[in-house]
Amino acid sequence: MAIAIRPLHPVIAGEVSGVDLTKPLAREDVAAIEAGMDRYAVLVFHDQPFNDEQQMDFAKNFGTPEVPKGASVTKPEDYRLKTGLADVSNLDKDGAPRALDDRQRLFGLGNCLWHSDSSFRPIPAKYSMLSARTLNTKGGNTEFADMRAAYDDLDDELKDEIRDMVCEHSLMYSRGALGFLDYSEEEKAMFKPVLQSLVRRHPVTNRTSLYLSSHAGGIVGMTVPDARVLLRDLNEHATQAKYVYVHKWKLHDLVMWDNRQTMHRVRRYDESQPRDMRRATIAGDAPTVAQQAAE
Repeated sequence: MAIAIRPLHPVIAGEVSGVDLTKPLAREDVAAIEAGMDRYAVLVFHDQPFNDEQQMDFAKNFGTPEVPKGASVTKPEDYRLKTGLADVSNLDKDGAPRALDDRQRLFGLGNCLWHSDSSFRPIPAKYSMLSARTLNTKGGNTEFADMRAAYDDLDDELKDEIRDMVCEHSLMYSRGALGFLDYSEEEKAMFKPVLQSLVRRHPVTNRTSLYLSSHAGGIVGMTVPDARVLLRDLNEHATQAKYVYVHKWKLHDLVMWDNRQTMHRVRRYDESQPRDMRRATIAGDAPTVAQQAAE
């Protein structure tokens, strides 16, 4: 059975059928998925009951997996997962839902803000692949916004204004917006701001997109208030309903997205129930700005 992709939204997201991702993929299947990503930016695969090894094997078809280290305030001895997958759950190392005042839980609430995975790294992420292992019954949809269509609809004057802008990204900016301000000196060094272009061009399709994220807290050469007003305006524009696909999770869904062309956020859910979501992330190829490449 050949891979088929059905559009889920006018500008973003496709539903894929005809492939079992838990098994090794043929070269033509990998190529079809990559072509689907270039077109839709978000792909939804149902009924993919992964274990961790299978999910990592699938991810490696598309590049080098990113190491999760440096993306949280969890200490290594408290990691729940030891497989190279990012833990996007509400569970502690013993598998129980975290307390409401748990520091890692509070830090993780930043995922409820619009963001692009790993834009806080000098080389930001390419693809993310999120597997639903345990779901609860209330809330927890994930929303994806198409940064290509959002850029296309900007007026020419604004496109000219922002074309060469460079932003500063840090996890401390996104978490600070929620009032999470308490960091050790080691964490401050780990979350030091990095530079990212505000406008990107896709290396395959050559399509231009905004590169926004709640991690962006400043623009080089602008005052902080001016930068944040502009970034807020762009975020409000880019997350209008006409650009957003809402994914309602089913058990064993695998959703794959291109961080270079999208933003996403999770919606609130009942945290008294376990929610086990595991993400493989494929590293990008290069920094987005020349200044960073030279460092």
